[in-house]
Amino acid sequence: MSIFRSIMSKIFGHPAAASPADAGSPTPGTTAATSPGGIGSLGGAMAAPAATPSTPAAGQAPTAPGQGGSPAQAVDVQAVLTDMASKNPQKLNWQSSIVDLMKLLDLDSSLAARKELAGELGYTGSTDDSAAMNIWLHKQVMQKLAENGGRVPDSLKG
Repeated sequence: MSIFRSIMSKIFGHPAAASPADAGSPTPGTTAATSPGGIGSLGGAMAAPAATPSTPAAGQAPTAPGQGGSPAQAVDVQAVLTDMASKNPQKLNWQSSIVDLMKLLDLDSSLAARKELAGELGYTGSTDDSAAMNIWLHKQVMQKLAENGGRVPDSLKG
């Protein structure tokens, strides 16, 4: 599996990824879920389909780059990473450091791994200038997450 796909898998497959999408899409089952009368067999039928599409979307995002996610199923990348950081004993600056982002996701953050990621994402600069490469990598990873169904604030993309 590519390093970027591993990044996507860790973020889109995280338990916190389902919460924002589910909370942000009350529209499909609003009537059945909120009215006491809708909890019968129709409520059960509505609950299963609502849960099923969001789960494959998270699983499919890493295997379907470029397709993006529908707005109702978009993963709040910042919320997932903030949740992960709150449970991590290290204080990691994942908002601007590719090394810290990879550490937070429990991925290899070595220079060799970052050079491999740079190759995957099409970096054309010198990989000997690790500072410039790292800055580019962080921005590119956030941009690619957004392109593949993640909700990423502009402050993290640029």
